[in-house]
Amino acid sequence: MNLLAISVNHHTAPVDLRESLHLSTDEIKELLNGLKNEYFSEGFIISTCNRTEIYGIPINPGLQHTDLEKYLTGKKPVGKIEDAHFQKFFACSAVQHVFKVAAGIDSLLIGDNQILGQVKESFQIAEGQQFVGFMMKRLFDSAIKVGKRVKTETTISEGAITVSYAAVQLIEKIFSNLSKKSALVIGLGETGEIAAKHLRDKDISKLTLTNRTYEKAEKAAEKLGAAILPFGNFKEHLHEFDIIISATSSPELILTFDDIKQMMKRRGGNPSILMDIAIPRDISPDARKLDNVFYNDIDSLNIIVEQNMKKRRDEIPKVKAIIMDEMVDFYNWFNSLEVAPTIKSLREFFEEIRQEEVKNQINRFSENDREKLEIITKRIINKILHHPTMELRRVAESGVNSPEAAAKIAIIRELFGIDKKG
Repeated sequence: MNLLAISVNHHTAPVDLRESLHLSTDEIKELLNGLKNEYFSEGFIISTCNRTEIYGIPINPGLQHTDLEKYLTGKKPVGKIEDAHFQKFFACSAVQHVFKVAAGIDSLLIGDNQILGQVKESFQIAEGQQFVGFMMKRLFDSAIKVGKRVKTETTISEGAITVSYAAVQLIEKIFSNLSKKSALVIGLGETGEIAAKHLRDKDISKLTLTNRTYEKAEKAAEKLGAAILPFGNFKEHLHEFDIIISATSSPELILTFDDIKQMMKRRGGNPSILMDIAIPRDISPDARKLDNVFYNDIDSLNIIVEQNMKKRRDEIPKVKAIIMDEMVDFYNWFNSLEVAPTIKSLREFFEEIRQEEVKNQINRFSENDREKLEIITKRIINKILHHPTMELRRVAESGVNSPEAAAKIAIIRELFGIDKKG
């Protein structure tokens, strides 16, 4: 299969290069249009925060991976990028790679359950640009099937593997119903903002944010539908919150033992969860000595993360088995696109129909006419199949892997339901 692909991802390139090569939807459309006119008969582009990948069926068999690299970097100029920053795939390895991406085992976070949606979106964009033919459609269907099977047949996406999510999952175990709880997130770097997003997604009743830079708090609050507390006086309101997550970059404690003691006094002893996900710590670990205070820091949360990572890694062999299943299925389909098997299958398909009808009607004919019935019906089938057979042989001369030959074979097999028999 003449499928060509290149990828810049977290295995090959640092984050600054990956960010520089990230493509917006409009940029993907622009690049696809260029590929369509000069490089590929059909194809698609995947671009996420951790990967930018181009796949396609070359118009010119001489197309090289380096041609695609030059095309991408010509449209999206990036300094200091080298050939070594690209992974290169061809034929079977390209199919396997897109299956691994859809399965979430090629992600920075193993078992990433967002990537399947991103793969779907990539195909939808390509379809919108009229750049998805029957080959890419089949590849897409197979990749989505891989992703769905992985979700239903394995547990590789279960369990928190980021500190932010581990904190929220632990909170859920302590307070089973977050819809009646209030939370304060202190510090809105990447870790803090992700924790706030997870709380919002868990339907927290009241979400409040505070940050040294007020403008950053405003921007995050607008995205998350949260309230804001000025950083200068947030300690005066600590007692109002059932949950406090702190994730600042402060070199010293933000909340001392006395701060928490005073907070609990004003809460009348009502339980409070403190999640310190900062390095170094924001909250005095002595807070855990206070009654009804559930305190966890980065170390205890990292233990949870590592345990979940191990569970996910243990699921990888199951995922690879699913990928192998679907690759066998995909290549069985692809190999069926050869001309000789299709002509044979087409003739067998019509012959079965002929024999069944002759069998059903044979008693209507005399012994002398039954042989004539066989001869006449066979001649009819031969005449019906003459032109399709000659056409298939003609396109085969252009090469079994030519887009015209493969497309016509696929259409015939689909029209007559050859692959669905039995």
